[in-house]
Amino acid sequence: MMLLVCVFGGLGTMVRYIFDVSIRRWWHHAFPLATLLVNVIASFCAGMAAAGYVYHTVDQATSLMFVAGFLGGMSTFSAAVSEMVSLARNRRWWLAFAYALMSIVVPLVCAAAGWGLVAVTR
Repeated sequence: MMLLVCVFGGLGTMVRYIFDVSIRRWWHHAFPLATLLVNVIASFCAGMAAAGYVYHTVDQATSLMFVAGFLGGMSTFSAAVSEMVSLARNRRWWLAFAYALMSIVVPLVCAAAGWGLVAVTR
């Protein structure tokens, strides 16, 4: 089981890299949109997976591989914090503050929305 979690984690990391490179090709602003979007998508999916597990539509092993493995590899809080610090070091105080706030609030809302979607459709 742990080997599969690791494999899915690697796949999630590759997906994050593809998203990051694709978004940075057309987004040429200081705001780190790529990391925020990846974390938002991962949070929404984690909310759906958690609800699926609680409502017994997804078993524990599948949930573990998807959430801890794939989504754990795909999402990246450490990159978000690094980007916040980088914005602050470059004296982009308001952008750093807005990014920090969005990196905390928006993923929480998305996780709740993912949970809500599964709860409504079950």
